[in-house]
Amino acid sequence: MSRLHLAIQKSGRLADQSRELLKQAGIKVQDTKTGLTARATNFPLDLMLVRDDDIPTFVGDGVCELGIVGLNVLEEYRLGQDDDVEIIARLGFGSCKLMIACHENEAFEIASLEGKRIATSYPRMTRHFLAEKGIDAETVTMQGAVELAPRLGIADYVCDLVSSGQTLEANGLKPVDTVLESESVLVRTLKPVDGAMAELVDALKARTDGVIATSESKYIVLNAPENALADITRILPGAEAPTVMPLLGRQGQVAVQAVCRESVFWETLEELKVAGARDILVMPIEKMML
Repeated sequence: MSRLHLAIQKSGRLADQSRELLKQAGIKVQDTKTGLTARATNFPLDLMLVRDDDIPTFVGDGVCELGIVGLNVLEEYRLGQDDDVEIIARLGFGSCKLMIACHENEAFEIASLEGKRIATSYPRMTRHFLAEKGIDAETVTMQGAVELAPRLGIADYVCDLVSSGQTLEANGLKPVDTVLESESVLVRTLKPVDGAMAELVDALKARTDGVIATSESKYIVLNAPENALADITRILPGAEAPTVMPLLGRQGQVAVQAVCRESVFWETLEELKVAGARDILVMPIEKMML
């Protein structure tokens, strides 16, 4: 039987989040002593546990049909060669930004980069950003400790990943311009795969799509006067056509059920109540198949 191959980061936060995604998709993965591969026991899937910057290569070469990788890593890879990898889902975790940073006391403007040296672990994206801005500057490639470059006199500015900004702040730097907004993505190879493998790719994507939709959705049930339906459906956040049923023994009253694809805040419930809704329930959704 064919088995699908999925490349994920070997260790770190992205690795943990990738495994959690598979767990929520109902896929059980065995622990492995080698640390290089892992096998799912209830789905035809093998994990390849690799460095994050190797994931696009594994997928692009067709060694793995699928991969979970940061958009920052993927875009750096794509700028270096032909596009042989396709994004099929944005996963909503691992969010960060690739940003230009300068000294915390500098009054920065984009022209400040002209003729300067910029330290980065993403030289292709940095050069692409500079070219789009019409800036002539030199990139200095570093594999770590990029924030130290200005202090050590290696570079004038840095272009690095920013989550909280605390690392930059600790080194006397501040983020000033965004090169890329990144998150984890599910990618597949553009190499040909046979029909059985294509079905497995679609099956895994359907499960991950369901997990993502579930995490972003709530199930709302409420009662309301029938003449308030137009206002209530307008207020329901991100809802498609709701299910409406008459309430037994209550003339002119209906029950409304809807899946909302956006956040449901207390303010939303208060607005629904003002519109005539009563007995409002908001419930999490455990599983969803789109």
